[in-house]
Formats: sequence, structure tokens, C-alpha cells
Amino acid sequence: MDREQMKAKVIAQVDKDREAILALGAEIYKHPETGYREVRTTETVAKALEELGLPVDRGIAVTGCRAHANTEKDGPKVVVMGELDSVVCPNHPDCDPQTGAMHACGHNIQVSVMYGVAAALIHSGVIGELDGKLDFMAVPAEEYIEMDYRKSLRDQGKLHFYGGKVELAYKGAFDDVDMIMMAHNFPISEEGYKVSPMTTGNGFIGKKTHFLGKQAHAGAAPWDGVNALNMATIAINSMHAQRETFRERDYVRIHQIINRGGDIVNAVPDDVELETTIRARTLEGMKAANEKVNRCIQGAAIAMGGHATVEDSVGYLPMYPDRTMAAFFTENAKRFYPEETILPCMDSTGSFDIGDLSHFMPILHCITSGVTGGLHSADYRVVDVEDAFITPVKMLACTVIDLLCDGAAGAKEVKANFKPVMTKAEYIETILGLEQKLEY
Repeated sequence: MDREQMKAKVIAQVDKDREAILALGAEIYKHPETGYREVRTTETVAKALEELGLPVDRGIAVTGCRAHANTEKDGPKVVVMGELDSVVCPNHPDCDPQTGAMHACGHNIQVSVMYGVAAALIHSGVIGELDGKLDFMAVPAEEYIEMDYRKSLRDQGKLHFYGGKVELAYKGAFDDVDMIMMAHNFPISEEGYKVSPMTTGNGFIGKKTHFLGKQAHAGAAPWDGVNALNMATIAINSMHAQRETFRERDYVRIHQIINRGGDIVNAVPDDVELETTIRARTLEGMKAANEKVNRCIQGAAIAMGGHATVEDSVGYLPMYPDRTMAAFFTENAKRFYPEETILPCMDSTGSFDIGDLSHFMPILHCITSGVTGGLHSADYRVVDVEDAFITPVKMLACTVIDLLCDGAAGAKEVKANFKPVMTKAEYIETILGLEQKLEY
């Protein structure tokens, strides 16, 4: 078959597989699980891939699974990826009533799209025509949440890093991979768009701060205490006062929650826990903003006469999408959408752990539509299953064909054009260098 014949076959096959794709997405949606807890979801996806005749590895990073196709081929290896985990959104009507977990970021869609690409290529027979290897990965823990749970896994030696792709990179899971592709849905149709081949993304550092004071009776003898909650408040206000010092081009975002604010209202709080995220568009911007935040914490401890302990953990690095892969995807998107509805690049200050991989290998992180409402919010809804689930499978499957047909000429072009920001070894050194413990 030539390229166009292969594309016609997989597009027709996606329509035949439509109900299976939607059923998988619905099943995952009904049973949301947060990062490194995706036991049921992993098994659901693994069985679906095994039913396609693929060998599957489970537990690739605590949870998650990976299927292998075309292993006998000598060409480049392309990974089609989806993410398993949910967020916590207890106000959403479809959330798990016990845990508050909810697929309000569409990861159930991503995994279904990944499965759909595998099913279309295999059922159509096109996969045997391709000149390269394909892996299908369902990865855990993209959302950077539940830090105490993840720290417990780290303390048990079950993982090294809190983000799923960061952990997989550290374990060498991508050492034999040439490029990665995945789709992420956003409510871009509200702005008149259906799809985007690229997105920007901020990197971030995760920070856990304990403000330690001295407990005393809040009414009878507050002068005998050292108020740790006031320390946290001073630190937060100082961070707000820093905002005008952040460069516009760094797109700095600082946000936080107080996980622990004291024990009882009539005692001076002596142990307050603050969880903070420092985001920026560049690695240098992240480091500079983090240094200012640390000064705010130190100043608050000095002002109140208390102590603060800070634990910085690597979050994710900024996103650098591959333009050659994006160009292939764009041409395939034009098969299904008018050109004016294709957004060349979605500018986002959110963070994605595939951004880490973009530093040392080509990635396609395309944006698809079919949803409305804010991500991670109670008003998130799927409003068009074709745009959300079905058309993305067709676009990605056609892009796989462009990469791996004709002697994998497309993949070879991607590799030739790619200029890494750093090597894999330099990347590991960088993220390890972002971790630190401080006392003030």
C-alpha cells in the first residue's frame, strides 16, 4: 500500500472501532484514580491492548503499562502515549464519592485515543506495512498532587520522582525511543478552534514548607507563643509583593495551599505546612523565582522569631514542542478541519511532564477539542465525542504513517532536524540539582 491507501484504511477502521474506543473511555471515566494509584485503570488498559494481540508490560512505574508492536522491525521507534491519572475535584457531579477523584483533565480521553491508534493500525493491517517499531504507553501520575502519598512511596524506595514521565525517564524507559506523540484535550473550541499541533508549557518547582513556632494559650498568654500561621501569612504576602519583579517573558506563576494551619483555635499554631508551586516558562526563570520565594520564607521566620524548613522537589521542566512532528500532524489535521480552526500553537502557562522529555527527544503534544469548562474544575464536560475521542485517533494514526512509511523517512527527518536542549544525562543532573532542603 502507498501512504494514501494506508491512511484511508486506518481512517475507515477508526470508524469501525468507534464503539470500543468510546467504551474504554467511559469505563476509565467511571473509575478515576489519582497518580500512582491507577491499579484498576492500568489493568483495564493492559487487557484492552492484550486483546489486540500485543505483549504488555505492567507496573512500569509503580502503575502504568506498555505494549510493544513491530518489534522485529529495524527502523525508528515511535511511542504513542496516554496518561492514566485523574485529578481531585470533589464538587464535580461525576467524581468518586469516597475520594473526590475525577477525570476533569481528560486523561481517560488520552488513553482511549492511544488505544484507538493501536486498534486502527492493527485491525487494518497497516501496522505491518510500517518501517519502524511502535510502543503504546499508558503512563501514571501526570498530575502533581498528593505529595505526602508520593513521598511515602519514595521513602519506601518504590519511586525516585513524583511525576510519571520523569520517573520513567530516570528509569531509562525512553532510552530506546526516538520520538513520542500524544493528544491532550482543551476547551479551545470556545475560542473557535478545533485542534492545535503544539503548545507551550511552564516548568515548575514543588515546595513544601514547615513553619515551626511555639504553642501557647491563644487567649491567656499569646506572648509566650510564636505563631507559625502568622509566619506563613507573612511569607505569602511577601511572595505577592514580589510579583512586579518577575519578567513578563518568564510567565511566572506562584500558587499555594495551606495543608495544615494549626491544631485548635485557642492555641497559638506552632506547626503550619505550606505547599507551593513556582512556575515559569524558562529554567532560569524558575530558579530565579524560587530564590525570591525562599527569601520570603526566610524573612517571615526572622520576623516572627520562628523557624522554617523547606523541601524543594523537582516538578516539570518547560515544554519545547517539535516543529517537524507538528508539521506532519498539521497536514493530517487539515483532512478533518478547516485550516482557520487549526491554532498553530496554543500558548499555555500550565505544566506537562512530557515537557521534560522534550529537552532530549522530539515530542508531539497536540491539543484537541470536544470539551467545555475549565480543566480541573466542576464545570468540565465532554460535549462532542467526535472531536474529543474519534478524530484525534485518525489524526495521530495518519501521523504515525507519515513517520514510519517509505523507509521511515518522516521519522528520520524528525531526528535529523531535532536539536536537543540537553542530553539525557544532563537532564537527570539538572532535575537532581533542583532538589534541596533548607532551614531558616
